[in-house]
Formats: sequence, C-alpha cells, structure tokens
Amino acid sequence: MKIAIAQINCTVGDLAGNAAKILDYAEQAKAAGAQVMVTPELSLTGYPPEDLLLREGFYEACDQALFGLARKIQGITLVIGHPQQVDGQRYNAASVLRDGKVVSSYHKQKLPNHSVFDEVRYFSPGTEPCVFEADGIKFGINICADIWEEGAAACALKANADVLLVLNASPYHMNKQVSRYQAVRERIGECGFPVFYVNLVGGQDELVFDGASFVMDGAGALVHQLPAFEEMLRIVELEKDQPQQGEVIPQLPIEASVYKALCLGVQDYVMKNGFPGVVLGLSGGIDSALTLAIAVDAVGAERVQAVMMPSEFTADISLQDAQIMADRMQVRYSELPIKLAFDSFLRTLSEEFDDLPFDTTEENIQARIRGTLLMALSNKYGSIVLTTGNKSEMAVGYATLYGDMAGGFAVLKDVPKTLVYRLARYRNSLGEVIPERVITRAPSAELRHNQTDQDALPPYEILDAIMEAYVEHDLCPHDIIAHGYAEEDVRRVVKLIDKNEFKRRQAPVGVRVTPRGFGKDRRYPITSKYRPWLE
Repeated sequence: MKIAIAQINCTVGDLAGNAAKILDYAEQAKAAGAQVMVTPELSLTGYPPEDLLLREGFYEACDQALFGLARKIQGITLVIGHPQQVDGQRYNAASVLRDGKVVSSYHKQKLPNHSVFDEVRYFSPGTEPCVFEADGIKFGINICADIWEEGAAACALKANADVLLVLNASPYHMNKQVSRYQAVRERIGECGFPVFYVNLVGGQDELVFDGASFVMDGAGALVHQLPAFEEMLRIVELEKDQPQQGEVIPQLPIEASVYKALCLGVQDYVMKNGFPGVVLGLSGGIDSALTLAIAVDAVGAERVQAVMMPSEFTADISLQDAQIMADRMQVRYSELPIKLAFDSFLRTLSEEFDDLPFDTTEENIQARIRGTLLMALSNKYGSIVLTTGNKSEMAVGYATLYGDMAGGFAVLKDVPKTLVYRLARYRNSLGEVIPERVITRAPSAELRHNQTDQDALPPYEILDAIMEAYVEHDLCPHDIIAHGYAEEDVRRVVKLIDKNEFKRRQAPVGVRVTPRGFGKDRRYPITSKYRPWLE
C-alpha cells in the first residue's frame, strides 16, 4: 500500500483555506494511489493558535470545518490535526476521516510546557490510544511531544499498532533535526515499529517550521527524508508493515538552513499579514546588507524599498556600497539625508542641553530620525519596516528605542553577529550581492566620527560566546569564566544583557533560529534586584 505525507504550510485561523489545501493534497494523494494521507499537527487551524484556543466560538468553527472536510473525503483515509472540545475538556487532537465521516479521534497525551510551548494553558492530556486499520495494516497515532517521551508510543503498541503516524508542529532551530532523529529512534527501540514523522512547514510570527518530514523503518534506519522549508507531497511504499527505501534528502549546512529559515519567516510574515511590501534602512553595513538580501529572496525585488539616510558621519564608502548593493538587488532605492533634521533637533534642544558634550543622546537622535522616516514611508505606502539589528546588539542594548528598533519585523533578531558574517558569505556563494568591503570592514553605527562597534563592546567572537552561554544555556557568570573567558568581559556582557531587557520587550518580533531567542521562550523580569554578576 501507499502512504502520503502532506508537508504543508498552514495559516493560523484560516480554517477554510487550510481545509481547501488539505483537500487538494488528499485528491493528489488519491490520484497517486495512496490509501492513507497524514497531515501535520493542528493542520486545520495552523500552529500555534495561542489564545484563539480559549474562545468557545473557535471550537465551533473548527468542528464545522472538520465535518465539512470529512464529507468531501472519499476513497482515501485522511489523518488531520485539529483542536477538539469534548465534555468541556479541550484537546490537541488528530482525527481519522474516511468515506465522508469522522471515524475516530486521538488526543495528544504529552503536553509540552517549555521553550515556546504553552499547551498546558490550553489543553487537557489524552489517555487512550487510537489505532485504525487500512488495507490490513494497523496504524497508531501520536502527536509531536508524544514521541519525545516514553508512554504514548508504547500505548499505541499495546493497542496492536503496526505502524506509528506522528503529526508534528516542531519549530526550527539550528541542529533540531538531529534531536528529532534521536527521539524517534528511542521510541523505535522501545516499540519496534516504523515511524512516519510528518512536520509542518512555514512561518508563524517568530516561529518557523522547517518541515523536513521523514520515515524510519522498524530498525531505526532512515528510509525517506523530505526537503526542509518546502511544501510537498511524498508517497511512501509499504510492503506488509515496513516502509520501502525512498529518496533521502541530505541535511542542509547550518548557514543554508538558517538563511532559508529567515527567508521563509519573512515571506510568510509579510504575505500572510497582507503587506504589499517591505522597506528598510540600508546603511552600507553588514546587518542591513544581509537583511536586504533576505528580503529580496523572500518577497521579490519588486516589493522591496531600500533607503539610505546619510548623516555628516556617514562614510563615503557606506554610500557607495549601499548604492552598489541596491543596484545588484534591483530594488527601489532612495537617499534621504538627515543632516537638516538633525541640526533642527539640536537647535530646538540647544537651551536644554546648554554646553553639555556630544554623547549617546545625539547618536540616538540620529537613529530616531531615521526610524521616523522609515515609519513615514511605511504609513504612506503600507509596506512594513524591517529592522536590521542582530541578536548580539539586542542582547547588550546596542540599539536605539524608537530608532533602529522601530519597525514591524526584526529579521536578524535571533542571529548573532558572528553568524551574520557567515550568512553573508553564504549568500554571496549563491551569487555575489553583498560588496566584499561591507563584509571585511570594521562594523560601525556611524553616529559619530571614527566610531566602531568595538569602542563600546568586546570583540563579537567573545560577546557571542558569552551571550550564548548566559542566554541559551543559563550558565552563571562564574561558570562562564571557568570556561576561559575574562572576568571583566563576562561581568560586562551579563550586566548589559540584564540591564537591557526593557528594550528587548519593546522590540518587534523576529525569526527564531537558536534554541532560545529573545521572544516567547525567554521570559525574564524587567524589574529585578537579582544581580548574577555579583555572585
């Protein structure tokens, strides 16, 4: 028999659109001879629906969409993810649709409540297995976190399942696929049946789902591997109860996978929210250059406007490199000098500031003028402003509230500076668009004469390593020092990270690519007297 994997991109709340897409894939699968098709977790609603799941009317609409879809399913068995309310309890469910009816339903047993997951907030855990038969083979169902822990898979085995179908909405971060393989092999080692791991693809706010669905046989061998970051239908041959060898797409290198994740995150945020295009400040620096490349690759050059906003501190080479890159990317390019506006601000503030020296105040005024200009263009044309700051800058507050932080989507919010350079090199390997000088020159905000980032920050190799240890791994400062980093650097970086939580809380959402970004998976108090650097 044949099993179809529907690796699809669903939109949260678009019940009619998601149902139509699932039906289309089911018809394609049936035409290819498949008897069973599996979709991702909560494919009917998109994932995660978040507090839509607290609304009674949402469940009523989901039921209508589910039964409406069921009536159209003929000649194939469809396994679909959806929320379900039964006797006042709410479940993360998967239902089996066949010949116009909802045949049975499974309720997710393991509810993740860590990282970006809040399922305990919304759902009750299921306790019973769900096994259905097709062409003499018995299929068990698990949902995402069920496969990561002991119990749910064994429950399906006890109910005599021959094959396990796992519906997933597993968000991307670097090296995530290795962990998925390990978890699935652990369950196979316990239960001995093959596993179909079907994952969602697409961007949803700060999360990106990479797809990368796969099939392992009863010995834990990888027999099918779908591509990452692409919608597709894959037909898998079963002989008796074992999947046969098919195409195994190699895993992408880190730079390629992160770049694709960023592009997909931008594309879906812009397109699913109905923005006609994007606008961004192009400074001649590495961050804005990479952001422009991602934007063009994500939504097309015709939807992108790049704006250079030079000041008296902007180097000629920055102007030249911005123009070169805009020409290479074939985007609409504008130059809006800010010197007159900056001088006007200084005149207005001259009595207040009296003879006080030039400092970060004047630097921030320049950034806020630029932010105001970009937001004016956004208001006038409807395009969303993409901010260009990276994770390293966001971590230590090397960013201006209502200035370079002003915008609707922060493309590089979870990309450390050292990774920015690797991604720039990767993008140029596909076709050189970022001028070499942008990559090799010392980074600078160009808000005063002869400024470089390292005037105020440790070298990015050191900063990024300390940030990763503190933010992603929760190491204490003395543990980071024990790993060989200078005490002065560690105390300085940790202090800056904690001090600038108030800024990050006001930053736009951005694509998550690390195990812990500055988003919903890191909830740190703004007001706190705890000082880890004094331990």
